[in-house]
Amino acid sequence: MHFMSQVPPYIAALRSYIPGKPIAELQRETGAARIIKLASNENPLGPSPKVKEAIGNALDDIHRYPDGGFALTRALAARYRVTPDNIVLGAGSDSLMLALVRAFVTEGGEVVASAGSFAQYYLMPQSRGAIVKTAPLKEYRYDLAAIAALVTPKTQMIFLANPNNPTGTMFTKAEWEAFYRQIPAETLIVLDEAYFEFVETNPDWPDSQKYRYDNVVTLRTFSKTYGLAGLRLGYGIGQTDPIREMKKVKLPFEPNVLALVAGEAALGDREFVDRYRSLVEEGRAVFYERLARMGVRYVPSAANFVMAVFPDQTTAETIHKGLLARGVIVRSLHAFGLPEAIRITIGLPEENVQCMDAIAALV
Repeated sequence: MHFMSQVPPYIAALRSYIPGKPIAELQRETGAARIIKLASNENPLGPSPKVKEAIGNALDDIHRYPDGGFALTRALAARYRVTPDNIVLGAGSDSLMLALVRAFVTEGGEVVASAGSFAQYYLMPQSRGAIVKTAPLKEYRYDLAAIAALVTPKTQMIFLANPNNPTGTMFTKAEWEAFYRQIPAETLIVLDEAYFEFVETNPDWPDSQKYRYDNVVTLRTFSKTYGLAGLRLGYGIGQTDPIREMKKVKLPFEPNVLALVAGEAALGDREFVDRYRSLVEEGRAVFYERLARMGVRYVPSAANFVMAVFPDQTTAETIHKGLLARGVIVRSLHAFGLPEAIRITIGLPEENVQCMDAIAALV
């Protein structure tokens, strides 16, 4: 018997997650001297200077195993007014999603999510042999009523993103509260708030930390606002029971030493966060104005990116390929089930102008 025959059918059927095109690869293909990457919702400012200093000071310790995030866990617990037992750290929020699936999803169980959202919500449960059910988007927003209608006694987990990637839309307090009342206590809700820093001052956004329900685990990340995507650092907040189970199945020495010290330094630089949020707000306004002038539909965003919608898949693919040829990397949303759209990360002011100029030339 060949060893490949031992691969479970639900693993064999999976498609690997495909990240955005790397800058170096596009340079090799096009020979362009200047490439701008607006595909992965990264912070174009890079990390805070305090983070760089902290990493430099920690380089002499990289021969040691991480301490489990003792200091960062306590800093996060203080920030959110919880105990360290309510916090779990991981190598990005993806790692924590996998820990949740390993701890709470079984073969043949059900997981519910929305279509048109982050691919790992479907891939990770399927890797456990679970059945994933999705509700379609409604005007590019989560249809929470339709998601709730899919829940059955077999539903073990629900994945929700607020704001959602890749549409940039968010659901409101009223929608969240009505949804939660329909969900049984036996079903775990994973609330992915990767972009919460961009909506935390919005009075209509339902901050999970104002509710703290027993069957909700919140995931947040240092990848977006703090500019630490390359270090892979995320954290989960929840009641002690689900957090304890996650810690049993996550890798023992993640995150790494440099990520831990970087996260602690990043938390202490609120001025950097405010600066980046201002950059995003200004960039969004530029995108809205330019896209509207071109007659290109866009979806108002609550995050650090904007989704542009074209008449059909062919047009979206033509725009995407044309941008690549001009040295501008954006994200095709075909793999997200939105083939008529592209996602554009808000970059530096000059990058935003270059991207909009390129789209105008193509349109």
